[in-house]
Amino acid sequence: MKYIFLFTILLQLTFSSKAQTNDTTSKTVYKVAVLAPIYIDSAFSGNVFKITGNTLPRNILPGLDFYNGVMMAIDTLQKEQIPLEIIFYDTKSSTFPLKKILAQKVWDSVSLIIVSFKDRFEIKPLADFAKQKNIPIISATYPNNGGVEDNPYFVILNSTLQTHVEGLYKYVQKKYGDKNIVYIKRKGKLENEIANIFSAMKNATDATPLKYKIVELSDTFTIQQLRNSLDSLKQNVVICGSVNENFGIRLVNNLTELKKINTIAVGMPTWDAIKDFNKPSLDEVTKGIEIVYSTPYYFKREEGFGKYLTDIYRDKFFARASDWFLKGYEATYFFCHLLIKYPTDFMNYLSVENNFKAFTDFNIQPVLDNNEIPSIDYFENKKLYFITKQDGVIKSVD
Repeated sequence: MKYIFLFTILLQLTFSSKAQTNDTTSKTVYKVAVLAPIYIDSAFSGNVFKITGNTLPRNILPGLDFYNGVMMAIDTLQKEQIPLEIIFYDTKSSTFPLKKILAQKVWDSVSLIIVSFKDRFEIKPLADFAKQKNIPIISATYPNNGGVEDNPYFVILNSTLQTHVEGLYKYVQKKYGDKNIVYIKRKGKLENEIANIFSAMKNATDATPLKYKIVELSDTFTIQQLRNSLDSLKQNVVICGSVNENFGIRLVNNLTELKKINTIAVGMPTWDAIKDFNKPSLDEVTKGIEIVYSTPYYFKREEGFGKYLTDIYRDKFFARASDWFLKGYEATYFFCHLLIKYPTDFMNYLSVENNFKAFTDFNIQPVLDNNEIPSIDYFENKKLYFITKQDGVIKSVD
């Protein structure tokens, strides 16, 4: 019943296309467009809810929770009497696709776009449209830049893979530079790119370059192959040079089996979403190794405002608030406030103003092209948090 109620509200909001604050004292009401993949047509036939059972399709959940976060941020903004009009669009509507969305006259009065993309091919058309209209566009979730170039209006919050690999190199250099470092490479084009970015960092920092051994393993590598690359007399720092989740799980599981060898596993940002790494150990003998990975977001759910927000979500939807919900809330609350405070020079204050932070310390910087006279390709959040976790428990955050 809660899903039917939720989708009914969403249906009404999507077609009425606005949620406005009650502020009547301000002369200027700023219009913000929010786009996310809801797949509303797969849930409704006209006004009839057609999903049976108590479980929603998996493809609906991320966009729906992002929308939930947006709506809760709107509630907060209304209480603060912020002069905004929020327009929401479902980017996966078959009856109102993106082409029709962009053909609306409303865009001439929109001051900001916030979007959660689903597919990489969606990014550039919307980013190009925003550039044409001179509208700042905030990409709040993965995927990232989607081939966008020469667009000083496009902002990426979910840091690119290059930023993660560069940050990982610096982190290992600072924390584990004197350890036995082993770079585990998986065969593949993307893995080659990751290895090249990592290797190029030796010339990009003033500190002593990392000394590390590269070991290439197949998807079916054995524990003995892994053992042969480690030093039993030293602390080993094993870097997983692949975003493939199954490869990362196999690597961590095999390292855990090598209990007599002191090892720390360092992985890609995809490790943040691997549920296997959140499972507690029931037996001290089988306790897993420490794992480290980077993430551009860090949500404190168990204290302060994070607990307050997730408790409201649980009471309303009888479920645990996902990261998508928190990203939707944070992006809407932070950047809407930024727009109100700096309506004419919004882009110049992306990393200057931090008074409206909900959770994350963004460090949004311009990414320049390689031309003789550089220009801005896009803006990107360069802030990374490095999470150290063992058996599902976070031990530290750097």
